[in-house]
Amino acid sequence: MLVYRSNAYQRNILFSSGNVITGKIASVTGAVNTYLSLRDINKDLMERNGLLEMELLRLQDQMDGLLADTVAFRGFTPDSTEVFDFDFISAEVVSNSISSQFNYITINKGKADGIAPDMGVVSSKGVVGIVSVVSDHYAVILPVLNPKFRLSCKVLRSNNFGSLTWNGRDPRMADLEELPKHVVFQKGDTVVTSGYSAIFPSGIRVGTIAAHKKQRDDNFYTLEVLLATDFTSLQHVRIINNKRQKEQIEVEQEAKRND
Repeated sequence: MLVYRSNAYQRNILFSSGNVITGKIASVTGAVNTYLSLRDINKDLMERNGLLEMELLRLQDQMDGLLADTVAFRGFTPDSTEVFDFDFISAEVVSNSISSQFNYITINKGKADGIAPDMGVVSSKGVVGIVSVVSDHYAVILPVLNPKFRLSCKVLRSNNFGSLTWNGRDPRMADLEELPKHVVFQKGDTVVTSGYSAIFPSGIRVGTIAAHKKQRDDNFYTLEVLLATDFTSLQHVRIINNKRQKEQIEVEQEAKRND
């Protein structure tokens, strides 16, 4: 302390060093608080984005109905009591694989949150997969990047549909098979869900056409699709709940039993 009291230069150095340390601590604390705040904001934005996406699907569904009904106009009003068939549940990815032959994704929501097998799963960019196995607080998703996954899709330009499956090689690409040869398409055209199942509504983005090749049967094409969802950085998903899924499946099964 004698040096500190008698040497003004060294006293100033000590004061300066203390200020630097205090500033560094404040800076780190501020950065941590900012990170935590941004994480909460990002989660809130994901929830809001999901609500907007479901609202868009609802409006698309109404527009499809109006365009399809050319005989009797089935108009709708803002105070309509019609209930949209789909809602969603947000979840976080806790485990994800992209390099295995059979890849799976685990999320932090389960039966307690309303998750059930055969629910569709999407990201903010596009289709992810289908819920396969569920426990009370977790669920495992069968993603696009699994050969067991098949999805009915259509080329938005023409509305012709085929079956999407993973090629087992590139986590960015999948194949859309069984496209009739007469289908008109171009590189970059959008591929979306066809809606021909009780899992996904029509019009959810799947990817874009990257290339095409002929199948063994010359009457069909296989399109290479650049997937909209980036599975290498997937962190948040939304699980789609089709409120009428059970009814649709039951009536379809009844029809098959009558064959």
